[in-house]
Amino acid sequence: MKQIIIIMSIISMLFGTTSQDSAIKVLAPTEYKTQIEKGKVQLVDVRTPNEYQSGHIKNAQNIDFNAPSFASQFEKLDKEKPVYVYCRSGMRSAQASKKLVAMGFKEIYDLRGGYLNWK
Repeated sequence: MKQIIIIMSIISMLFGTTSQDSAIKVLAPTEYKTQIEKGKVQLVDVRTPNEYQSGHIKNAQNIDFNAPSFASQFEKLDKEKPVYVYCRSGMRSAQASKKLVAMGFKEIYDLRGGYLNWK
């Protein structure tokens, strides 16, 4: 019996979804746009300030993923409400999403392909 429990635990770890997987959803641009247009949302551009200044999604706030203040700026947001993140291509926002789960955010939406895919 003990062996079965160990085997099931290993299988679950290898193939089951984690809480991190269930907290992060990667959305296609059309779905992302539909959701952020529903009302006031926590929309965050995690690119550098220079990238943000060159163009961003309307009403997005800029919290640079690489800035030392990244975590402290996100701490000001409501962890119980969905947060929508994006970057240039989707790489930094994917990393940011994982950090946000570790910080206690429950629902994170990432823009597939980033800002490059937005237009």
